[in-house]
Amino acid sequence: MRKLTLHITGMTCGHCLKAVSQVLHSAPGVQVESVQMGRALVTYDEREVDPSALVNAIAEAGYQANVVPDRS
Repeated sequence: MRKLTLHITGMTCGHCLKAVSQVLHSAPGVQVESVQMGRALVTYDEREVDPSALVNAIAEAGYQANVVPDRS
């Protein structure tokens, strides 16, 4: 399992938070740690999903996401 931070633009309300949260919860191999305005923290199984698939799923929901580089 790997940790991932996503920077998400276009989120402005509770509905946005719920929509992004639902997208991430429905992705295979993903455990959602938190979804906040402009960002999401997840743990994912790289054998089941890759970060680009999560970015694309968020885009399909109407938001823009970018992977925040790991600084460790």
